[in-house]
Formats: sequence, C-alpha cells, structure tokens
Amino acid sequence: MIQEKSTNVRRGTSVDTNDRIRIVIADDQPVVRQGLRYIIESQPDMEVVGEAGDGESVVKIAISSMPDVVLMDIQMPNRTGIEATRNILKTVPNVKIVLLTTFDVQEYVFDGIRAGAAGYLLKDTDTKELLNGIRWIRQGQALYRTATASKVLAQMMEREIVAEEQYENRLELREPLTEREIEVLQQMAYGRRNSEIADILQVSQGTVKTHVHHIYQKLGVEDRTQAVVFALRQGIVK
Repeated sequence: MIQEKSTNVRRGTSVDTNDRIRIVIADDQPVVRQGLRYIIESQPDMEVVGEAGDGESVVKIAISSMPDVVLMDIQMPNRTGIEATRNILKTVPNVKIVLLTTFDVQEYVFDGIRAGAAGYLLKDTDTKELLNGIRWIRQGQALYRTATASKVLAQMMEREIVAEEQYENRLELREPLTEREIEVLQQMAYGRRNSEIADILQVSQGTVKTHVHHIYQKLGVEDRTQAVVFALRQGIVK
C-alpha cells in the first residue's frame, strides 16, 4: 500500500491545525499501523490522533478522541471491526468509518454497510486513492471501491426499491380525509411542526395532534414521513 505520496494537497502547504482531518488507525498488526501513520502524517491536512490494536480499544479511543475518520481493520481480537463500528456510531454518530481489509468478501461488505461504515477499501489500495478517499469521506461521501462492494450496493438498492414498491402497493386511503385534515396534512408536507400548524390554523396543539392521529389511521401509515409521501403521490397535497 505504501507506493507513493502523491496527493491533491501539496506538501509544504500550511494547513490550520483546526482544519486537519483527525484520524484513528485500528489494526492488530503494528506494521500496518506504522505504515498508515507514515502515509497519513506526510500530509499537511491530516493527523493521527490515536491507534488501536483491537476492537475494544478502538471504541474507547474513538469515543475519547472524537476523530473525523477511523481506518478500521475488520478482523481484530476482542471485537471485530464491524462490531466496533456499530458501537462507535451509537455514541459518536458523526465519526466516519472506513473498513480496511485484505478480503473482498460479500458478507463483510454487507455487514459493514448495515453497521454504518462510510467506506470499504482493500489494504492494497493505491496510496493516492486512500488519501483522497479519506478526504472524500470526511466531506460526507461514501467510498465503496471494490468489485464486491459495488455488487452488494446494487443488490441492496434493488431490494429497497422492491420493498418500497411492495409497501406502496399495500397503501390505500381507508377513509376520506376531512377538509381540516387535508389542511393539516398540507402543512405537514411543508415540514411544519404541530406547534407551527396550530398557530397557522389558529387551533390548539392538542387539536392538531388529534388530526394527525386521524390522518395516520385513515392513510394506514405510522409516521409523518409516510403520511406526506403517500399524500404527495396520491395528489392529496402539493
């Protein structure tokens, strides 16, 4: 993986310490951690703020150091990288986690995506791609560059589309909405909260809650998002 140091950020460029990408490295092999640290610390816009050799340690370090990105090995003692990813994101959901592994295995990719990992890269990834990938991840982009990862993402998207279509086919208006309920639903579509809707319609918040409850029952949905999506697709609101 240590092949070059070419990057979009020129060496020697001054970067404010507060703007540097804070990174934690987790791998049970010291030589891998040392190699990654060497690559990362050659970049003026990055810094390593912690290292861990097992799953339990990286959870503690990530929670205490609050990094921007964690480079996470999958196979580690005491807790797998996927388990550690899930545990970290429960406490610090803004951390971006990139799974680094030797194995391009479908099960790992699927479990990693479900755990909330923002990226999945092989350890033999080109150095430039790794560094730029860290920058992209920090900016909120996903990074799944292996053949298996692409396949798994396509399969998951297809499943979601099918599930959404099946869900939509089950939806039907169980009972006509009253004029007032349509007014409330329209305000919900605008993204307004119950208190705001109450002020606009000049009614109490309790009355709005009652209308919202009736809307859910009549549309056969469970939350605001489902209600609004159904109403928009059925042309009930605009």
